[in-house]
Amino acid sequence: MKQVVQNYKSGELALLDVPAPGCKPGGVLVRSAYSLISTGTELMKVSEAGMSMVGKARSRPDQVAKVMQSVATNGVPATYRKVMGKLDSYTPLGYSLCGVVEQVGAGIEDVKVGDLVACAGNEHALHAELNWVPKNLYAPVPDGLAPRHAAFGTVGSIAMQGVRQGESQLGEVALVIGLGLIGQLVVQLLAASGVRVVGVDPDPVRCELAERLGAAACGDPASAAVEATVAELTGGHGVDQVYLAAGGGSNQPVELAARLSRDRGRVVDIGKCRLDLPWNAYYEKELDVRFSRSYGPGRYDPEYELEGRDYPIGYVRWTERRNLACFLDLLARGSVDVEPLISHIADFDDAVGTYQSLKDGDLKAVAVLFRYPGPVEHTAEAGEAGASAVAVPAVKRPSGSASTPARAAKAPVRLAFVGAGNYATSMLLPHLAQRDGVELSTVVTTTALSAANAQRKFGFAEATTDLDAVLGDKSIDAVFVVTRHSSHAELTRRALLAGKTVFVEKPLALTEDELAGVLAAVEESGNDRLQVGFNRRFAPMLREARQRFGTRTGPANLRYLVNAGRLQHGSWYLQQGTEGSRFAGEGGHFIDTASWLLEADPVSVYAVATSGNEDLQVVLRYPDGSTATISYVTTGAPSFPKETLDLVADGRVLRLDDFVRASVYGRKRWVSSRLPKARDKGQNAELAAFIKAVRTGGPMPVPLESLVATTAATLAVQAGLAGGAPVTLARAQ
Repeated sequence: MKQVVQNYKSGELALLDVPAPGCKPGGVLVRSAYSLISTGTELMKVSEAGMSMVGKARSRPDQVAKVMQSVATNGVPATYRKVMGKLDSYTPLGYSLCGVVEQVGAGIEDVKVGDLVACAGNEHALHAELNWVPKNLYAPVPDGLAPRHAAFGTVGSIAMQGVRQGESQLGEVALVIGLGLIGQLVVQLLAASGVRVVGVDPDPVRCELAERLGAAACGDPASAAVEATVAELTGGHGVDQVYLAAGGGSNQPVELAARLSRDRGRVVDIGKCRLDLPWNAYYEKELDVRFSRSYGPGRYDPEYELEGRDYPIGYVRWTERRNLACFLDLLARGSVDVEPLISHIADFDDAVGTYQSLKDGDLKAVAVLFRYPGPVEHTAEAGEAGASAVAVPAVKRPSGSASTPARAAKAPVRLAFVGAGNYATSMLLPHLAQRDGVELSTVVTTTALSAANAQRKFGFAEATTDLDAVLGDKSIDAVFVVTRHSSHAELTRRALLAGKTVFVEKPLALTEDELAGVLAAVEESGNDRLQVGFNRRFAPMLREARQRFGTRTGPANLRYLVNAGRLQHGSWYLQQGTEGSRFAGEGGHFIDTASWLLEADPVSVYAVATSGNEDLQVVLRYPDGSTATISYVTTGAPSFPKETLDLVADGRVLRLDDFVRASVYGRKRWVSSRLPKARDKGQNAELAAFIKAVRTGGPMPVPLESLVATTAATLAVQAGLAGGAPVTLARAQ
């Protein structure tokens, strides 16, 4: 299928051939009929991408701050790879469309194949021929409403949420500053609510259009006529509400809002304009400044948008989806008219040229639509979708287990990647793409564009969203599972049953049942060719330090401080209901490192937490009496190293400082010779060991029993927190 994309680093716009998305449970696959270009938001993004790197940095100081923090935590090389990887990637455009339901995922009952729906979301309602849209981001289109009008649903919801924030009442007077697409819709919604509207915009054509659509009067912000009209309509008191629907770097809109507002009036920010509030003006009138968050309640909440968890109507009357449905109803009843806003309809094949004309100013427009080729053909039927003691599961390898398939001695190792997110593209694929004897065969993702990006940057032969085809491809030697945590166990199980050697990023499993399912697949298939991405045991600096420390004769004490830091709001790591706790996701790293240094698997786990389970103390006990204490904290200083480790035994101390320096104290002191250019946490060496095992058919880099023991210990942490007592890790027979 085709999709409009942009490279943020170069500014290049392209109509790219990408794999079609799959239809996942909880949503529908929609074939686009019309999609709307946001001439404000999208063109701002397009223009920003054309800036120099310095210009980009100046336009996004918030992102610059994040980069500097990453440099302090991860070093310059790792941060550079991560930032360049994000910049030099295709990003999607679009967030408002209308299309026909082509396939219905499991759990969806309110629409069927062939229904017309309006869709929202900058990850789901893209300028693409096909989109997968979750339940709370689409709404059925009322009978008789034209598809090109229904394509305005998202921007209409944005305008509607702004009007709701203003709490307008019958007979009030409102000022709308900025008469672009959103401003024109705000004017109509206010007029339909019985509010008299004054519009402000320097473009006389837009002012005339707003007056035709219901505004009492409109004019240039510098015109005395605007102030005169406000004085006449309000008896000199000033407007009840001001809606800031303008963009740009001028502070004129907020200054005008203060001047023309009444005492204790409301100022609602809908657009992205400068907000340097003049203190005296806002203080003296005690103006109420409000922000309108996009389409309404539910926006940026992954449980609402992605998991389909609605808010009770008694507590949240107007959500994203209800706003979308309400706006469609107003369109269908003729209360709002978007036809006069349509300046141009372009064929989707001419998308790049249309954007360029808008950017260059050759095309003057309020709203531009893409029209997709038809007629729409349906290709699928509806309804198809894709304690106090914890047992460490025994690894059962039945006699006559399937052996590693024979490979030609000089044939390259053919790899498939399931998932191509930030970790895969910054920490794994750069190493594999440069390795001799490795062929990147296929990349599989649920979103078409991420697969296309990985294919372009790392040279995959194919990009697809069809996992079954990859698992059935006998020429593929190994499968990497680098997806979100909740899918690891199931994808690993399926790949093992398909006879593939599997590399799965941590965690292997989030529950005991998931772990049991993976081991059942090992027993059923006889395929135990599995590696979990516990990379720290492969870190060259740590391996040299362990060698320098030498053989232990007595029990050891190990202290591991993990200064994890707080996550950014909106991170999927915070979705504990589906993705498990943060420690469940990454705690296996530190347990595995401790167990490797102590050369044994833990026999018990004791865990305590601060209020809210944000900071954990995990104490592991080992068979020879050794102990390891892992302090996993999120409340430390960001400037402090992320990982520090001390191993004490037999009159010696091994010290690791964030993979930057290592030292061993004994009769002689050893210190790593020089600071590395980058923190090497072992990914390259880990991948080399994995590829060697695949190529030769030799033992996997880490015994399966160790992977299972580490996973069981990680899961036992949650059980220990719930029970408040040590958890014995009993080996199953």
